[in-house]
Amino acid sequence: MYDMKALYQAKSVADAVALRLAHPEAQIIAGGSDVLVQMREGKRAGVELISIYGLDELRGVTLEDDGTLCIGSLTSFSHITRDPLIQQHIPVLGEAVDQVGGPQIRNIGTIGGNTCNGVTSADSASTLFAYDAVIELTGPEGVRRVPIQEFYIRAGKVDIREGEIQTAIQISRESYERTFGHYIKYAMRNAMDIATLGTSVNVRLSPDGKTVERARVAFGVAGPVPLRAATAERLAEGKPVSEETAEAFAQAVKEDINPRDSWRAARDFRMHIAVESARRAFIEAVNRAGGAL
Repeated sequence: MYDMKALYQAKSVADAVALRLAHPEAQIIAGGSDVLVQMREGKRAGVELISIYGLDELRGVTLEDDGTLCIGSLTSFSHITRDPLIQQHIPVLGEAVDQVGGPQIRNIGTIGGNTCNGVTSADSASTLFAYDAVIELTGPEGVRRVPIQEFYIRAGKVDIREGEIQTAIQISRESYERTFGHYIKYAMRNAMDIATLGTSVNVRLSPDGKTVERARVAFGVAGPVPLRAATAERLAEGKPVSEETAEAFAQAVKEDINPRDSWRAARDFRMHIAVESARRAFIEAVNRAGGAL
């Protein structure tokens, strides 16, 4: 059923790095929800695999002494959605990954696999971009941390170097404190579908809930890689919480996105969805933050 040359089982992170160096053409496999499907389709005939699925030290969500949230790369989508730290500090991430595939996929699929694929439609990606996530990689030279905006190089290509594996995703206290978000996935079906467009917005309001101190908006499928709409973010900063601000914020996203035509949707349609979803997600984020719109 699966045409593979060899399967190596890593016993530790250090062992995984050693196996990567010894077999540089091998494919890392965790949950296998993407790799095994591709193999069954014949796209990876004769591949070597390095399984890291047994590395329990890469599972779970922890809070470091400085308040940084650390999500192990092998943490499943289902685990993220239910995790108390995620629910307390970044519930929007749990809501986003709860829209990946169906229950079986969410039980086996991992946050690390979702980001390492490098695809712009990954449901986790826009929220991680909106929260300035940092990717932790471990390799022969030790630990390297890369801002997620730099991790995505081009469509399907991420910054993983020789011998490295992704070990964690980190989100700083500064990125999530007093911050509330909302994610909107637009797809042709309500379940088991790839996003036609994904939009994640988060806001931080003044104590009285009347002024936008900070806003972030990121998109999936609005370009070859996930991206932030910096023009809209700058426009909203310091503005009053109002319908006018929400509309201006939404219209401004057109300055930074560049969706393409595809069989799923035309470019103009994706532009329309981006504006409308940015407006709706902004309003919902403001309401969750204690504002009134």
